[in-house]
Amino acid sequence: MGTKPQNMVVHKMRMGFILVVACMGFLAPVHQAHIPSTTISDLSFKNMDFAMNLYRKISSYHDNNIFLSPLSVSTSFAALLMASGGVTHKELLQGLNLEQLERADQPELIPALFQLLHENITRNGSLKLDQGMALFTDQQFVVEEVFKDQIKTFFEAEIKSVDFADKEGSIRFINEYIKNKTEDKVTEMMSTLDALTELMLINTIFFQGSWQKPFNPNNTENEPFYINSYNIVQVPMMFLADKFYSMEDVALGARVLKLPYREGVSMLILLPNKGMDIVIDDAITAKKFLSWIKNLQKIKLDVKLPKFKMEESYSLQTFLPDMGMASIFSNSANLTKLSKDKGLTVSEVLHKAVIKVDETGTIAAAATTTGITAYSLPTTFFVNRPFFFFIYHEATNCLLFMGRVIDPTKN
Repeated sequence: MGTKPQNMVVHKMRMGFILVVACMGFLAPVHQAHIPSTTISDLSFKNMDFAMNLYRKISSYHDNNIFLSPLSVSTSFAALLMASGGVTHKELLQGLNLEQLERADQPELIPALFQLLHENITRNGSLKLDQGMALFTDQQFVVEEVFKDQIKTFFEAEIKSVDFADKEGSIRFINEYIKNKTEDKVTEMMSTLDALTELMLINTIFFQGSWQKPFNPNNTENEPFYINSYNIVQVPMMFLADKFYSMEDVALGARVLKLPYREGVSMLILLPNKGMDIVIDDAITAKKFLSWIKNLQKIKLDVKLPKFKMEESYSLQTFLPDMGMASIFSNSANLTKLSKDKGLTVSEVLHKAVIKVDETGTIAAAATTTGITAYSLPTTFFVNRPFFFFIYHEATNCLLFMGRVIDPTKN
């Protein structure tokens, strides 16, 4: 008699809640939106510093390729902000770097800003950026009506009921949802499911872009890529001679190159100088990023960039407690605005990101080349050693994806 209620409490306390973030970057046609809104700029700026912090945390664990969508991660947790109270709410605000945007008299300000940002990025139909959110709840689980309304209003989230007791069925159902949302690019997101999971929050982001100036595939040749002094790999190296926006960050010992997709979204490449260590991560901040964009100048360049594909998965519950977001993963989590059920915690946060960079993007664009005349000898920007890249929305300076390529031959 004495042990039974205690077991029930323990079981309650271990109720799991999994947050899955899937995203897909592909290179695509877009148009610029102009909303001179300081609030959206503030959010983008804060998001960018959160992105750099998360990136640094991941990079401290290994020296491999990295690819993630900071926007996808912060959007997921912005949804959880609405569900949280007390210490959990405070920690999320601090960890997401959104403390300064919080207004006590406007509890829905931050979700509304995310909604505005999303609308601003996607307001022109030709930009291929699909962001989706879904909440999968167990059939026995009661979600608060207010939270249901909020997550639908601000994040257009779908709420779906599943039978988590049927593990295989649930995994199949959720993987199918993610596969559809990312146009078959992110598959087999989940392979296991904790028996105590009662709720899952999933965020997907899918970007498809084609270069404003495509690389001619006829000019792509295998060339060496210097991983470090000892390791050299052969990679398909794309080539384009044209006018590009570029700048040099002397203090950092690196050069920056902007490669625009068709209006509105660009890739910014940060290439450390020869002999410079790739670990210049600590110096990269939102302020630094904006200074690069501001100081870009158009010059004639020979550009060489490796083709690469990356598929990276992260269990973010490994990194986020170190960034001050600990209670949401513990028994002390306060998610009472989501549900009155006690003992609800986030058991894991899965983030999977996929990118493919090639000559055209993913659509068949006519390859155009610019003739080089003998008297205009361009300087060079050869990306033949480890580099960083950032894909951002120009009108809002919102960072959609970021990564580091140590070895472009590793998928």
